[in-house]
Amino acid sequence: AADPPACLRMFAVTAPTNAPSLRDWVALIRLDRPVGIWLLLWPTLWGVWAAAEGLPSWPILSVFVLGTVLMRSAGCAINDAADRYFDVHVRRTRDRPVAAGRITRRQAIVVAALLALVSLALLLSLRSLPAVLWSIPAVVLAGVYPLMKRVIAVPQAVLGLAFSWGIPMAYAATRGAVPWQEAGWLMAANFCAVMAYDTAYAMSDKPDDLKIGVKSSAIYFGRWDVLAVLGFNVLMVACLLGFARQAGLAPAFYLALVAVLGGVLALQQRLMRQGVADALAVFKASHWLGAGVWLGLVIAYGVTG
Repeated sequence: AADPPACLRMFAVTAPTNAPSLRDWVALIRLDRPVGIWLLLWPTLWGVWAAAEGLPSWPILSVFVLGTVLMRSAGCAINDAADRYFDVHVRRTRDRPVAAGRITRRQAIVVAALLALVSLALLLSLRSLPAVLWSIPAVVLAGVYPLMKRVIAVPQAVLGLAFSWGIPMAYAATRGAVPWQEAGWLMAANFCAVMAYDTAYAMSDKPDDLKIGVKSSAIYFGRWDVLAVLGFNVLMVACLLGFARQAGLAPAFYLALVAVLGGVLALQQRLMRQGVADALAVFKASHWLGAGVWLGLVIAYGVTG
């Protein structure tokens, strides 16, 4: 019989050969690979600190930190459910629990739904209707992103939006509204950061993706992929400078930006020229860029405060 359409395969029911182990559940939501949590957490903390213009309230900080972990885990589970038929053909992903048949797609979807519901419950505890309304597009983006590699040439653009959506949510929870003259710059900066590090990530999968027909920014940019990573990083820095000017940040932020980002970006570009294996290392180390920006915000708002 012919396989079901790709958009429906993720809902098909298959029984695992053995009961999933704790290690399988941990691998499903990637708690064993926390770099993704950091990549999502740092820009969220940018928004939390910028919205509060310094140290945020503990309820808001706690909800956004825990919500980041939960939603990143939910996104991994739904991604594996959607990519069951692709992951088995990619060297890096073929042993993931769903791809290997140790966890069913239905189980992965249930896990994702439960994690999202817990995250929503945390957000509701803040009693901020604007933040709840802003969370709706975040859930939609997390749900549709796994399908985008079948549809658009640069699916990383959708991931960039998904990984930046915590910023307007933080403003909404803190101020009750989103001042786009500030939040827009931060979102644009993180969007460019995601495009940079996920293009590097996609470079490691390019041979397998070409074989199975999956789209990615690494394929789209072709032999210019390394230059694209550099370009997006430069745009990220430009957007951060735009935010700093708009927010009237102290010079300490600019110093932190130059010291931390300059060093990390130089190292990234050096690694990128050495081959695909090091391109994957660039992805794994990219969260230090986000950490550097957050540290700059902490220092800058501490000085101005």
